[in-house]
Amino acid sequence: MKKPGNANDYPTTEPEKKLNRRTFVSFASFIGLYAVSYGGWRWLYKSPAETAGVTGGAKAPLRKALNRNEEIFENTFSHDHLVKTYPKSSAAKNVRINSLIGIRDQAVDDWKLVVQKKDGSAFNVSLDDLKKLPKTEIVYDFKCVEGWDQIQYWGGVSFADCISHYNLQDEAGLKYVGFITPDKQYYVGIDMPSATHPQTILAYEMNGQPLTLPHGFPLRLILPVKYGIKNLKRIGSISFHSERPPDYWAERGYDYYSGL
Repeated sequence: MKKPGNANDYPTTEPEKKLNRRTFVSFASFIGLYAVSYGGWRWLYKSPAETAGVTGGAKAPLRKALNRNEEIFENTFSHDHLVKTYPKSSAAKNVRINSLIGIRDQAVDDWKLVVQKKDGSAFNVSLDDLKKLPKTEIVYDFKCVEGWDQIQYWGGVSFADCISHYNLQDEAGLKYVGFITPDKQYYVGIDMPSATHPQTILAYEMNGQPLTLPHGFPLRLILPVKYGIKNLKRIGSISFHSERPPDYWAERGYDYYSGL
């Protein structure tokens, strides 16, 4: 009786050879990709931190990449590009609350909006003043940098209409606009093209009703072309700048532009 042979007694077929080569190539590619990724992570981890200023908290190479992305966004931005809108029936009834930075103080009885002009002068605007301007509404998909999104319905006055009504055309000729809460705890810097985008509004209503305190009563910023971190609640003052003004999250390592 013939004894069973070992594996070497049977020649490897051509399909088996191809399968073995593919397995080896796949494994080698995985190891190579892992090595490159790990090396890149180690390089970034050991890189020096950026010099703190208007931005901070990020590694210098990462901030350089973020600034480059900002240039690309700015060069391709257009007022003709509108975010997708939805019917009011699609809007969330329970609008998500993600942060109370800058609005923990519940005292808003003496609220007023302070607008600081290019020449250093300033004037105050009341909520009633803003409500006399044409009302603008939008229902869109609000997006957060944390990864969640929600269709929301907001109403207020177009920021572009405010520029026109209050004769702020010279101010709008600057590159940036800053928004700060009354307690000065939260602040954002917005590039002027995004601020004057036709869908950017100073909102005083949510779902057809006055804003609630956790959502920024009496007035908040709604910027559909930006992530939620730029949508400042309870606007206390507005100022105009030729250079990037302070931005709360950009100082903590996030992208200054934060565009969609």
